[in-house]
Amino acid sequence: MDIAYVSAFAALAGSVVGGLISGVATWLAQRSQILAGYRAHQISHREELFRDFILTASKVHGQAIMRNQPDLENLVSMYGALNRMEVLCSALTVECAQRAARVTLESCFQPKKALPEIIEMMKSGAWINPLREFAAAARKELRT
Repeated sequence: MDIAYVSAFAALAGSVVGGLISGVATWLAQRSQILAGYRAHQISHREELFRDFILTASKVHGQAIMRNQPDLENLVSMYGALNRMEVLCSALTVECAQRAARVTLESCFQPKKALPEIIEMMKSGAWINPLREFAAAARKELRT
């Protein structure tokens, strides 16, 4: 075989290998960018869901402590957010959200408090924050 053919085949093989490596590297880079974008979207969606649940549960809890009738629309919204969490979130986060919703719902049946009583409860540390455990679980889920 002629030396010219050997060098031509070596150059051709080098070009093919270089092109394949470049193509695979580009594909891997694009794939990792797509996965990073998907993860960022999921985190953003969960943050919004957690925010909605916390705001609604806080409203329901505050209304239940101060009024005889909690706002049914907010109560339904709280359980709607809880149901969406069951689809998207970890079992620990959902369990903490269910406990927070249960405590919030139970507060609807407790004796109502006047504003001075609420302030005194907050000062003395007797104030119950039903969302504390949920907030910790949500924070942990967003970090992982």
